[in-house]
Amino acid sequence: MTIWFRTYYEDEDLWLYFEADDEGWAARQVEVRGGGGGDSRAVTAASLEEVLHLRDHADLAAMFRYERQYGVLAEGPMDGWQDQPEAAEISAEEFERLWTEARRALGNSA
Repeated sequence: MTIWFRTYYEDEDLWLYFEADDEGWAARQVEVRGGGGGDSRAVTAASLEEVLHLRDHADLAAMFRYERQYGVLAEGPMDGWQDQPEAAEISAEEFERLWTEARRALGNSA
C-alpha cells in the first residue's frame, strides 16, 4: 500500500515529503528548504523509477546530471518515519501538488 508522509528537520529548516511503496521504500521524494514567510525553495524532487531507468539505460554522467538537477533519492526502507519531528501522513493530492511545484522549479533551474 502506497503512503505519503512528511517529516521536518529543524536544524536544516528542511521539509521532506515521501511517497513510499508497498515495501516502505521511497518511490518519490520532495525536499523543500524554508517555508517561513513564503521564502521556501525546492531542493529535491527525485523518482525511483527515473533513477532505475538511468541506472539501466544511461551512463554515469547522466546519473550525475540527474542528481545535480533533481537531488538524490533516499535509499532503504522508510521505517521509523513516524518518530521524526512534525511527522504526519499527507494526502496523495498534497504530495502531487508539491511534486509538480518542485519539478517545475528544479526543471527551470537546469
